[in-house]
Amino acid sequence: MDVKKFITDHELTSFPVGLGGCRVSGISDNSCDYDVFVFDGRLGEETLKFENESVMIHHGSLSETQSKQLLQYDGLEIIQDESWELRMFLSKIHKKRILLYNDFAKNSLIESLFCCQKTKESIHSTDQFGPCWQKCAVFYLADAISSLNHQRISPSHMLDVLRKLEKNQINDYISTVTQTVGIERATPPLLERMLKSTIGFSDLVEKNNHSQIIQQKFDYFVNNSMLADCYFYLGWINKENFVKIKDNLNREQDLIHILKVAFDVEADLNLVEQQANSIEKSCNAILGFL
Repeated sequence: MDVKKFITDHELTSFPVGLGGCRVSGISDNSCDYDVFVFDGRLGEETLKFENESVMIHHGSLSETQSKQLLQYDGLEIIQDESWELRMFLSKIHKKRILLYNDFAKNSLIESLFCCQKTKESIHSTDQFGPCWQKCAVFYLADAISSLNHQRISPSHMLDVLRKLEKNQINDYISTVTQTVGIERATPPLLERMLKSTIGFSDLVEKNNHSQIIQQKFDYFVNNSMLADCYFYLGWINKENFVKIKDNLNREQDLIHILKVAFDVEADLNLVEQQANSIEKSCNAILGFL
């Protein structure tokens, strides 16, 4: 895809622009979209089609301070930067990238522990979202382990990356992720149901056509018999959207029906609580190493 032509055609020539994501990380495949980062001071994302390719525009700011977002900028391929502001911004990020990875990992572990607590509280109340919180907890743990290995978060490749990491004290807890996330249940019929609910949930929360990329990823995974990777990817996407509405769940009770399928939640609440305890134990152990 001609990225410069995309920038011109979509009237983005007034802003610093970079290309990031899988396309510049060396781990892309035919399902990967083009991640175009436009530093226009806005927030949010939008999905477009251009030259038969899927493009995700990420709006951002050169004054960003959150480690999670800054790590997505690390390694950007600069497409447009007349003022050199983006170049200087990226240089600062690169110099402190290890600190950013550690900060994001700690934040992810804390979020995972919070989700574990919410899981257990929900199970012992009338709240139906307990199993959803458990799913979020395990994906946050996966984010933390990836970050401590200085791996950029890429949900479609994360499970494969985790499988290939060298053995050490922290990476031993990858087994907690694989044992509590549910990938052993992945079958084509289940994934098809999860896809429909994941797309529906994305359309409700994001409202930015992300669903076309989700469908594209799903087709690639299933056509290549990567069922576990597909299951992990769909769950991670749902985690990101779930936490966007976490403060309004009391007003979104009807969403439990779509989330039960999208997350493929476990019906056995005793098992859900055991899994939350296992994730909690792993998070605390990793925090003890840091």
